[in-house]
Amino acid sequence: MTGERDTITLRLANASERAALEALQLRASLNNPGDRDALLEHPDAIDLPLEQITSGHVYVAEHGGSIAGFAAVIPREGGDSELDALFVEPAMWRMGIGRRLVDRCCDAARERGSGALHVIGNPHAEGFYESCGFETTGRAETRFGVGLLMRRVLPATRTSTPSRAGSVS
Repeated sequence: MTGERDTITLRLANASERAALEALQLRASLNNPGDRDALLEHPDAIDLPLEQITSGHVYVAEHGGSIAGFAAVIPREGGDSELDALFVEPAMWRMGIGRRLVDRCCDAARERGSGALHVIGNPHAEGFYESCGFETTGRAETRFGVGLLMRRVLPATRTSTPSRAGSVS
């Protein structure tokens, strides 16, 4: 049986999609009540560096031929990687797109020799990141308030993220 999740495809982003990806980032960010006011005060926060796209660090999720989300994974000092962006079209939340993008970024980080994927997560997204295998390692002050320092250890071989019972992945 083919479901909605089966129609999601992942691929590298193209430089020509930068504006569309930034527009998606804005829509997704404005739909989080905790982010809305800060973002309206700092619209310059919506920025997807072209170098991340041209360096092959940005992955796009497509659903039905349209961009449904994107994520960026970049190298960190010390050999690990950072999940630098994760945004999903608000109308497509809870369809498993974010989880699929996180898993693809974990695979990319592992392929590049990283032992862990790190993220500075919004407190309202803590449950999502935990369900994707991240653990909170601390807190950090960001320009938008407190962020959660989170890390997912990457085993040498790929293992899928266990889904929580009753959750939509």
